[in-house]
Amino acid sequence: MTLLSRRSILSGLAALPAVPAALAQPAPAVDLALLLAVDASASIDEGLLDFQLRGHAAAFRHKAVAEAIVRGGGNGIAVMLAQFAGPDTLTTLVPWRHLRTGSDCETFAASIDAAPGVAMGGATALGSAMVRAVALLDQAPFSTARRTIDVVSNGFSNAGIDPRSARGYAAGANVTINALAILNEYDWLENYYTGNVITGRDAFVRAADSLDAFAGVLLGKLVTEMV
Repeated sequence: MTLLSRRSILSGLAALPAVPAALAQPAPAVDLALLLAVDASASIDEGLLDFQLRGHAAAFRHKAVAEAIVRGGGNGIAVMLAQFAGPDTLTTLVPWRHLRTGSDCETFAASIDAAPGVAMGGATALGSAMVRAVALLDQAPFSTARRTIDVVSNGFSNAGIDPRSARGYAAGANVTINALAILNEYDWLENYYTGNVITGRDAFVRAADSLDAFAGVLLGKLVTEMV
């Protein structure tokens, strides 16, 4: 697939309703807007999806995350959690939250624990999820110069938009994409995400070579993204 322009990709997304100028309020400034996207496709059964979600909740309860948010610049971060499978399936599990303190992180973690994650089955459409995630960042009610999509998956893209086109689109929107590869099925995914998914300044891939390693790798990735 050739590189898609922002206009051509967004043509299929619903337009937001206009806000009267007199009612518009300045968007709160944050140091980072972070969209967490977890895989819920056929390669992820209900147990592994729950494992991913519990891992995210545990990471946000760790004091290292709250400390990283404070070191990030003083305005806190905006964060949301979504899941994806095939094309046009990126679904919000926890909407945008503004995190500035350890208490905020604990509340976000509790929201993850309560999120209705559902193993969706079907294909793994990484590129489609990346494009939709950029749209959600564009719609976020926060102002920031740093916008990041964080993809967690154990598979490669096999449907929808080519992830190489999607990452070009994200780069044009000044969005960084990082990835965490779960290597329980394909031991070459780290290289695949490097060559096809990640983009932006200091973009990186982290790999969990076992489920036991997942929590620590996820925590380290989040801290790196926040500082």
